[in-house]
Amino acid sequence: MLSPEIKQALQAYASKMTQKVTFVLQTGEHPKRAELLEFLTGIAETGDLLALEERDTQGKLRSPISFTLEAGDKPTGITFSGIPSGHEFNSLVLAYLQASGTEIKLDESVQNIVTSVDETLNFEVFVSLSCHNCPDVVQAINQFALLNDNISTEMIDGGLFQEVIEERNIQGVPTVYLNGELLANGKIDTAKLIEKLVEKHPSILEKSQKNPTENLPVQDVTVIGGGPAGVAAAIYAARKGLAVTVIADRVGGQVKDTMGIENFISVVETTGPKLSQDMLTHLQEHDITLREHFKVEKIEKGDIKRLHLSSGEQIETKTLIIATGAKWRELGVPGEKENIGNGVAYCPHCDGPFFKDKDVAVIGGGNSGIEAAIDLAGIVKSVTVFEFMPELKADKVLVDSATKRDNIRIIKNAATEQVLAESSKVTGLQYQDRATEESHVEPFAGIFVQIGLVPNSQFLDGVVELSKFGEVIVNERCETSEPGIFACGDVTTVPYKQIIIAMGEGSKASLTAFEYLIKNF
Repeated sequence: MLSPEIKQALQAYASKMTQKVTFVLQTGEHPKRAELLEFLTGIAETGDLLALEERDTQGKLRSPISFTLEAGDKPTGITFSGIPSGHEFNSLVLAYLQASGTEIKLDESVQNIVTSVDETLNFEVFVSLSCHNCPDVVQAINQFALLNDNISTEMIDGGLFQEVIEERNIQGVPTVYLNGELLANGKIDTAKLIEKLVEKHPSILEKSQKNPTENLPVQDVTVIGGGPAGVAAAIYAARKGLAVTVIADRVGGQVKDTMGIENFISVVETTGPKLSQDMLTHLQEHDITLREHFKVEKIEKGDIKRLHLSSGEQIETKTLIIATGAKWRELGVPGEKENIGNGVAYCPHCDGPFFKDKDVAVIGGGNSGIEAAIDLAGIVKSVTVFEFMPELKADKVLVDSATKRDNIRIIKNAATEQVLAESSKVTGLQYQDRATEESHVEPFAGIFVQIGLVPNSQFLDGVVELSKFGEVIVNERCETSEPGIFACGDVTTVPYKQIIIAMGEGSKASLTAFEYLIKNF
């Protein structure tokens, strides 16, 4: 199952291991067990400190296709149920390398919070092997388990455990359960996990005494946001020799959810995850303080601005660059929010496999909507695209590709009225024909919403002037209504939300901030 090239790479990784790691595979019969056994055997052969053992765990593991990791003959708390190939292959490799002693690269504040947990936390993470968001969640919670013996986690491939999926009515990934109760589902990341964890166990923050920013001097530039605009701003500021901090829930931002990127000039083709990693690598080349997986909850204005983070930390800064980007826009119709994760989805790459051979709808006829329809057409039985306007807004090349497919249908001039559901499961969509004003109902198992973006600016109310759409109003120099606060990228009024434009705006905001510092400090 492992190519010679992959084995060679694994051998190089394994040569740096400092502690023995054993894959403990549950005994028993299962149609996929032979495949899993071959998979783990191949990995174990790549390093002297890797081993495979088949063992009856007396019910501690879910299935004969479940295995756990032991480091130095001690449990790590990490379990995989299924064959972690596809996007989850890296999750497995990172798990055994980190269990063996490789550095855990979670933000120091996150580590402080995790190590302060003194109660039992058992996580279950349901994934799809085609989901590119799932590995971030799996890898984060795996690290939680390695940091704290009170924490355990299990990755569960939903495709191989359909009975559990049906029992818990899961229709989207990643879905995370904590101690048997739903914690989070849909598009989540480490920042959201920490936020949800603290909501359920507020005492965790109080017990976490260490403050990584306690001795941090007043910063010259602080950037809120880790997408293309934020990373560009931070790098430009650091190259000026300034003291720079970046606060971001995740480096990459919205880009991380984009699969195909073909309009980033000089790079013929790349993916969102790869570009996000490249941005992080470039960021780490400079002396920049990164507070990842946290958000800014409050901003105190003044000559020196004070930022209050969700971790409880406070950062003082002379200038502030807002680059918080945008998130998927919701329909705002009855039945949408109630059924997120139960048939309503925003990521076709993540949740498409859950609707194999079923009829689904895509709301939105722009580029993202038509791209989603094309992607889904290869998985589902049929796709119906609903566009509000009389004509599609997508590029002609995408429309031509969609219309060539027999299982894609397009309905124009349609206003979505309601998402229909029964027993917490989507059953269809009610829409209005805007020409006749008649309402119609169509049966669907899934609804994929692709109607654009809304700026992440809620925390800025009263801080800077916002447009009626919630965008930060900026001039041609990225200046806001507040001296010393600048903004760039998709969160602003700058038209055309594109990666390359966001990077340019981030660079411009940083240069403007530099000029402000020269004149005022």
